[in-house]
Amino acid sequence: MDVAKYELNLERNIFDLRKILLHGEWKPDPYQVFFVRDPKLREIHKASVRDRILYQAVYRKLYQVFDKHFIFDSYSSRKEKGTHNGVKRLARFSNKISSDNINTGYILKCDIKKFFDSIDQRILLDLIARKITDEKLFSLISQIIVSFEKTPGKGLPLGNVTSQLSANIYLNELDQFAKHKLKTK
Repeated sequence: MDVAKYELNLERNIFDLRKILLHGEWKPDPYQVFFVRDPKLREIHKASVRDRILYQAVYRKLYQVFDKHFIFDSYSSRKEKGTHNGVKRLARFSNKISSDNINTGYILKCDIKKFFDSIDQRILLDLIARKITDEKLFSLISQIIVSFEKTPGKGLPLGNVTSQLSANIYLNELDQFAKHKLKTK
């Protein structure tokens, strides 16, 4: 319903968004909170249609800049990647390490508990600032990131298109360390 309502005056709404962006007057609308179970209960924060349009534009700009810096084997929320390709790649590595089930190989499967809730916004912004030098764009990104807090200075909303990319940017430091600093013997 919120999308249909926004579309009733789409042209005017888009021009209004453009105007407030040009004047540096954009402020995020409050998030709408709801829960999903997939399979565990997750709290989702949905932005307004206006803000989702903006977030999509910011996402596209950030993706262009950051995706090329991620390691090849980062599969979450990336074009031409995804869960199925990640599982296929894992199977290839597993077969290679185990010499097709002759040797024992080990795989570590882990999850960072409440990861999105625990992301340090200052660290994330510092990582983004390394590659985003346009001050207006960085200011907008900063506003988006700090528009949500689970605890002071921490958290990203599940449900925001920029959140998963931000998580990839944040975890890229760990990925790079694991790939380039840890050596197998």
